[in-house]
Amino acid sequence: MAQGNQADALRAALRTTILRELGAVKREIEAYPDDASVWRTIPGVANTGGTLALHLAGNLQHFFGATLARDGYTRDRDSEFARRDVPRKELVAGIDAAIGSVDRTLARLTSDTLLQAYPEPIAKRTVPTTTFLVHLATHLSYHLGQIDYHRRAVTGDPRTVDAVSVRELPEMA
Repeated sequence: MAQGNQADALRAALRTTILRELGAVKREIEAYPDDASVWRTIPGVANTGGTLALHLAGNLQHFFGATLARDGYTRDRDSEFARRDVPRKELVAGIDAAIGSVDRTLARLTSDTLLQAYPEPIAKRTVPTTTFLVHLATHLSYHLGQIDYHRRAVTGDPRTVDAVSVRELPEMA
C-alpha cells in the first residue's frame, strides 16, 4: 500500500474511533441523573466526570483545531481542571465543539501532514503526527473509561451507555 493510501486509511480510522469515543463521552455525561452528580468526588479518585469532560474537550480542540487546523481555538488547560459545577448542557456543548474540531481537521489533513512531525513539541520532543494522533485517541479512550467508572460509582447505576461499541465501526465494502 502506498504511503498516501496508508495515511488516508489511518485518517479514516482515527476519525471513526475518535468520533465514536466522543459520542460515548456525551452519552456518559447525559447518563448522570443530574448536574451535581457529574461533580461528586470519590475518595482516592483525582478527577470527576465533569473535569474529564472539560479536559477532553479542551485537549482535542487544542491539538486538532488550534495546532493542526490553526482554527484560532485558545486552550485554558488550568481551567479544565479547576472549574466546578459546570452544567451537563455546557459539558456536552464542549464535547460537541471537540467533535466538530476533530472532524473538520481530519477532513482537511493531507497525507503529507500526517507523515511529518507534529507541528509543536510534545513534552519537549518532536514526534510523528501519526503517532501523536493515535496517542490522542488512546488518551481519549482512557478518560472515557474513567468517566464510565465515575458515573457508575457515584450513581450506583451499572447500566452501560454502549461505549466503545463495535457496532459503530464501518463494515468492509
